[in-house]
Amino acid sequence: MLHFFESLESTGLGNVIRQSIWMFPVIQCFHLLGLALLGGTVLAVDMRMLGLGLLEQTSGDLSRKLRPWMTGALALTILSGILMFLSEAVKCYYSPPFWYKMTCLALATIFAYTLRRKAAESAPGPMTKLTALVSLALWFGVGFSGRWIAFY
Repeated sequence: MLHFFESLESTGLGNVIRQSIWMFPVIQCFHLLGLALLGGTVLAVDMRMLGLGLLEQTSGDLSRKLRPWMTGALALTILSGILMFLSEAVKCYYSPPFWYKMTCLALATIFAYTLRRKAAESAPGPMTKLTALVSLALWFGVGFSGRWIAFY
């Protein structure tokens, strides 16, 4: 698998990003913008599912309204993340925080578009709240481990 990561890092795009003074920081700005928007949409729906905000609308309505924003933010985050990854794939290969982030990202994304989506549409109750807490924990894991990559 290391060979695969080395080949990704040595692509033309990976080399251009790595050798540029400004490309990585610009891509990282888009990544952070996507993360902020993604975090805002997740937080708004999960807090509503916990009964802690935006009580004038149901969690299902809020989830449906914010889903396009969440999907766009997730797409921006993943695309910019791939670009950053290409410039330092070998570093990521050896980074446990990277693997934690990828695991949390996969679980959080699947959870968001399956169980959480269904829970947001259902009547409020203990399972809805538990679902929101699991969602918050998974997305926190993505953010925490993503930040940890830079310091590992």
